[in-house]
Amino acid sequence: MRFIGNKENLVKNMYSILRSKNIYGEIFCDFFAGTANVGKFFKGLNYKIYSSDILYFSYCLQYAYIKNNTIPRFDKLLDYLNIKNNYLFSDSNLELILEYLNNIDSFEGFIYNNYTIGGTENKEYKRMYFSDENGKKIDAIRIEIEKWKNYSLINDNEYFILIASLIESVSFFSNVSGVYAAFQKKWDKRALKPFILKPINLIFNEKENEVFFGNSINIIKNIKTDILYLDPPYNERQYAPNYHILETIARYDNPIIKGISGMRDYRNQKSSFCNKKTALIDLEFIINNADYKYCILSYNNEGIMEKENIISIMSKVGKVDLIEFDYLKFKSNSNNNKKFIKEQLYILSI
Repeated sequence: MRFIGNKENLVKNMYSILRSKNIYGEIFCDFFAGTANVGKFFKGLNYKIYSSDILYFSYCLQYAYIKNNTIPRFDKLLDYLNIKNNYLFSDSNLELILEYLNNIDSFEGFIYNNYTIGGTENKEYKRMYFSDENGKKIDAIRIEIEKWKNYSLINDNEYFILIASLIESVSFFSNVSGVYAAFQKKWDKRALKPFILKPINLIFNEKENEVFFGNSINIIKNIKTDILYLDPPYNERQYAPNYHILETIARYDNPIIKGISGMRDYRNQKSSFCNKKTALIDLEFIINNADYKYCILSYNNEGIMEKENIISIMSKVGKVDLIEFDYLKFKSNSNNNKKFIKEQLYILSI
């Protein structure tokens, strides 16, 4: 998934750095989970994972990737749909359900009516986030999944796996350059391809992993971890408006929207780390109140918190190491000609 600050390409490097410093453990807390890629990586290493984020679509991904530890069978649903499993492999039921969803009739729902050319033709703002047919297909799939949940045909694990599959798939057919704060004025070639649900790759371990939806600060005193991983926003741009459509697809709550981008209200989903003063206040609160052996902060040299202030806060409770290396910038954040930034890894040992 295209996501600002996505650590999918950095997590292996980070893990190598931790190993070089003999930093190990059994419990890993991903405090600002986002796409859940870091939690997924450490889950694969058989860590017990705590994972949290203020965005609901992130919670859906966390539930599917982190909390779920069973192969989805969809037995009740397959029986209801009268679908027989002719595959040899036990985990192929997910593909059967996605195949069914890929072939259901389209429906003109909230996404079509608000984020496609056809749906907004007679409205104040014309939007082209999705092709008409793809908008209808996303609506139909999302409504069908919710119906199955309401009819108790799928359990929580199966529900969130299907929602996560939809969220992940949407990113491959969106007419955006990277985030959803704006759509492109000309069609991206991939946005014109017929929408297809793709299965997600599930990860299993032997732990009872836990995920949370809401402000991570509120759960800090309920978690004891070996490694506390912090990957907060780096600048003033809030994540919620950048991913408002994914949030709406995840919730499918028919929100009141406004403006040319069709933004939903995100007042209750603002991060304090997008403000220089409150970012430092909350960082200090986390450092002083969380129960951990090691705290790892991912940041970069263009972040609003200055290096000296971060080190000052961390060094009051333990030993701080700072590792810096070049990293390719997320293209939607490129406001100058610099292709690379200095990725920073602050390692606090107490």
